[in-house]
Amino acid sequence: MSQINVDAIRASNGTGDAISLTASDKTCTANITNNLSNRNLIINGSMNVAQRGTSSTSGGYASVDRFKVVDNNTNVTITQSQHALTSSDTGPWAKGFRNSWKQELSAAGNGLDGTSYLYLTHFVEAQNAACSGWDFTSASSYITLSFWFKASTNQTFYGRLATVDATTQNYPFSFTATGNDTWTKITKTIPGNSNCNIVNDHGAGLKLEISLYAGADRTDSGVSLNTWAAYASATRTPDIANTWITAGTSSFEITGVQLEVGDYATDFEHLPYGVELDRCKRYFIADIADRYWYNGEGANVYDYQLISFPTTMRDTPDITFGTDITMTNVNTSGGTNGHGTYAITTTGWNYSPLASATGNITGKVNYTASAEL
Repeated sequence: MSQINVDAIRASNGTGDAISLTASDKTCTANITNNLSNRNLIINGSMNVAQRGTSSTSGGYASVDRFKVVDNNTNVTITQSQHALTSSDTGPWAKGFRNSWKQELSAAGNGLDGTSYLYLTHFVEAQNAACSGWDFTSASSYITLSFWFKASTNQTFYGRLATVDATTQNYPFSFTATGNDTWTKITKTIPGNSNCNIVNDHGAGLKLEISLYAGADRTDSGVSLNTWAAYASATRTPDIANTWITAGTSSFEITGVQLEVGDYATDFEHLPYGVELDRCKRYFIADIADRYWYNGEGANVYDYQLISFPTTMRDTPDITFGTDITMTNVNTSGGTNGHGTYAITTTGWNYSPLASATGNITGKVNYTASAEL
């Protein structure tokens, strides 16, 4: 009989054990790729959900769910969109990705100054990060970021991971395309730090920020990469070239964003569309509710109809009415064109229209509920 006596098995270039063995109870612990569910702290990293629509020239949360454009003084129209990938997208397509989040410029950015910037951001809810199993205060505990990207210009970009509770800590890193419009996979393994703090609540805990451009007010050539430091707005990353922002109709795409506990990147965890959609709805809901009731109180009386959310939202949301509300017997001269909100909670809200007459009230309520970080 042959026998191998070892305490652990580790890859030659690894920083942690793939398999560790315990002699006393004859058990082993293994880090097994593709066998760990719910490990991705990024929601909608495959860019499959876009409740607000597939394309927008607005900043903020406007297309792909959970991903936000933050920009200032670029003097150019920026279109953010959910972009459909094809088999020609060598790299991510073969890994099961069918969508990316794309930024396109209408022309070259001009008149840039120190206040100019264009960031792509994603916030991780604090309790999700705090309870993930990452000891964010320990330099020997790691979290790993991976993503696919391509850009129309071949240059070095910067990103950063930041803790946003109490004293903000900043971890900047660089990444470079392998060629113009060539998909490149990026992996960054990040240790914890004794100064990091993430509170176990429903606020923002981690912030991932990708910088496509930033002016002198937010960069500094002395910023050290791949290390934690106290956050300062004026020194987020090193100076970044303006190649992409001034080249013309530039584009930048990203997909497969994964942030997971451990010192190596596993294959992306693809979730069914319905599962990812439900996760997104904790932060944003776009809905059309069919309503039917009888108003027996007469004209100019506010009615109240409960509308339940499909899931508990992160916080009490802001309700915004759409443009195609269709209601009979509603006095559109009252309230917000006759439509109002009452008793909003994380589980639902009361639609409160101003009735125009006694009788049946029917129609559809088009609304959005936003509890974004």
